Amino acid sequence: MLDLDAAFEGGPWERLYLDLPGFGQTPPLDAPGGLPELADWLDHAVGELIGSSPFAVVGTSLGGLLARDLVARRPDECLGMALIAPVVDSVRENRTLPAAVVLDADPALIAGLNTDDAAAYTELAVVQSPANGERFRRSVLPGLRAANVRAMARLEQNYALPESPDDRLTGFECPVLIVTGRQDAVVGFEDQWALAQRFPHATYALLDRAGHNASIDAADAVQALLREWSGHVAALHAGPS
Repeated sequence: MLDLDAAFEGGPWERLYLDLPGFGQTPPLDAPGGLPELADWLDHAVGELIGSSPFAVVGTSLGGLLARDLVARRPDECLGMALIAPVVDSVRENRTLPAAVVLDADPALIAGLNTDDAAAYTELAVVQSPANGERFRRSVLPGLRAANVRAMARLEQNYALPESPDDRLTGFECPVLIVTGRQDAVVGFEDQWALAQRFPHATYALLDRAGHNASIDAADAVQALLREWSGHVAALHAGPS
């Protein structure tokens, strides 16, 4: 997420980056440690950090589902949400997905990586290049290396919320940004378009030459979209001058 931080520079935002349990240095949750417990932890952490203060939220992938659950619990406090390649349905078999493709391959780049890093990079990289690989090394690889294996296994065993937050969000009036990748074979882009229909003030962006790591594959476009969205949210919150 730090690669996206520049989109918020110069604005009124205090940025809080949450290290989810088991994903980094925050200790894993006790068993069962599934998605419901992770969502409860997030809501509690937000309450501890900001109380009932207004906030906007940005989430990517699973974070996009957790963000929507958080907003469904705190709709009156949320000023807007931005979702990048968000999970819509946590059950993979229910998703509408394009075929996995690599548009630009860079064998020399892959050959220069160790076996584990090469496997992690090629799993999702749609456009392989030195610049893309460097963004992956800086922004994604540390998280993959830091993740607690047992915590991820428990999460995989219970990767569903007791109820979808989206029915509770229909008609949410604040600015919503949904960014998707045309070549995202993990969560797709069609389910996200259907999700966008729930929000009267949603901006939906489908980026070509971008997969599940859309903020890496199309870094400039994602930053520009976030910058516009966050400026709009800030302006609405500030009210007339």
